[in-house]
Amino acid sequence: MGLLRKIRTIGRVAEAAPPRPQGDMPERARQLGGSVQVRCVDAGSCNGCEIEIAAAFNPVYDAERYGARLVASPRHADVALVTGPVTRNMAEPLRRTVAAMGEPRLVVAVGDCAVDCGEFVGGYGVEGAVGEVVPVDLAVPGCPPEPAAIVAALRTVTGR
Repeated sequence: MGLLRKIRTIGRVAEAAPPRPQGDMPERARQLGGSVQVRCVDAGSCNGCEIEIAAAFNPVYDAERYGARLVASPRHADVALVTGPVTRNMAEPLRRTVAAMGEPRLVVAVGDCAVDCGEFVGGYGVEGAVGEVVPVDLAVPGCPPEPAAIVAALRTVTGR
């Protein structure tokens, strides 16, 4: 009974919600209505950004509470989170993935490698940065970016 009494006296303990995003919302994001389906695409990364994306959707950072949900198919997706420099073998699959997404669609480059090739600039198998292969609407810098930065980018897209 001691535990139940303690729960009743203390009540619910939770952190306050962070402030709303201050950045400009991309124009196409306004049409999505505050909720987006997200498809992650690894275009040739070292997997550091994928680990941080997974952390952004775990119970600690919980990107889903801001209206972002992971989906398995680009046909269901509104937003593509692309990580890594685009390798020669992934350039065409990335173009096809983005083309398979319905309109309006947004592409978010996650990590320094996706933004400007990072450590892999000039590499033999590197086609270029994500912005050189498909149009990028939002960039999340960092090597790897923190989950909070990824959630902040998704909140900019959802406006929540």
